[in-house]
Amino acid sequence: MPDVILPVLNEAKALPWVLERMPAGYRPIVADNGSTDGSGDIARELGAEVVLEATPGFGAACFAGLSAAQDELVCFMDCDASLDPRDLPAVTLPVVAGEADLVIGRRVPQKGAWPIHARTANRVLAWEVRRRTGLALRDLGPMRAARREELLSLDIQDRRFAWPLEMVMRAADARWRVVEVPVPYLARSGRSKVTGTVRGTFRATRDMLRELR
Repeated sequence: MPDVILPVLNEAKALPWVLERMPAGYRPIVADNGSTDGSGDIARELGAEVVLEATPGFGAACFAGLSAAQDELVCFMDCDASLDPRDLPAVTLPVVAGEADLVIGRRVPQKGAWPIHARTANRVLAWEVRRRTGLALRDLGPMRAARREELLSLDIQDRRFAWPLEMVMRAADARWRVVEVPVPYLARSGRSKVTGTVRGTFRATRDMLRELR
């Protein structure tokens, strides 16, 4: 039963939609990164395991969820209703079939999704990753699947916004098979804490460029 790690910071409005659409056999682990809107309580009431992570940072929440996971196969995805959990089986399939070591859901934006400043930053970072690693990636999307022990062995150090990038770079260094699967990218619930503003996008991009250096 795959574990699904959901880093959360004040996602009370989106949580019910996300959790009710979790595929059968997929176990949600909500990594609550200091929510003040009752997100953790809502997640528990809806049957999710909740892990509290006091250290602020997207990577800190992801690592807390990964540490709490128990299944051999783990998934990651944002919990803001921009990604549909029902797409998780398509993302996990190449790992289960032994065709890939890391699968990234390549976001296909739907109407009203993905602000232009965030999309542009993602394209620049993806181009830089392709140039440095040779991986055929067009996105650094947050919906992912891999095997838990192998992910832990990568020893990802970042605890802020560069966590997703460092995962890819370390996977490339380890000669992992990294592939993309297209997934719809929806207009999220509320404004993103990471890329919902130009300032937020700048901070996330700065962390990722620092990781590339």
